[in-house]
Amino acid sequence: MKAIEEVRTANGPAPKAPYSQAVKAAGLVFVSGQGPIDPVTGAFQLGPIRDQVRLTLSNIKAIVEAAGSSMDRVVKCTVYLVDIADFAAMNEVYMTFFTGVRPARTTVEAMLGSGISVEIDAIAAG
Repeated sequence: MKAIEEVRTANGPAPKAPYSQAVKAAGLVFVSGQGPIDPVTGAFQLGPIRDQVRLTLSNIKAIVEAAGSSMDRVVKCTVYLVDIADFAAMNEVYMTFFTGVRPARTTVEAMLGSGISVEIDAIAAG
């Protein structure tokens, strides 16, 4: 097996810059920051925060599954919110994707490009 293996799936948005959707290394899957991007059209979906979080986590789910893992094997997430006031709404959706042991998580308020309100990266056991 390669020391580092790229993960690609048409079920997640194609990278818009020089990065991989995810890489597998040392038995882990490292998912690049994902946002509310329609994986079919590549267009940003700039609706309500709950919808943006749902699409973002759906993209992460597709990438994690393409790597041979699953959402119940995600061990760490970092959530970037443009407005920390969206924290409760983000959590409402986040909890529906992580129903067992929830991953360790950091949430920060950040400036994000393209008008999106959320970006999330993840690390999963392979």
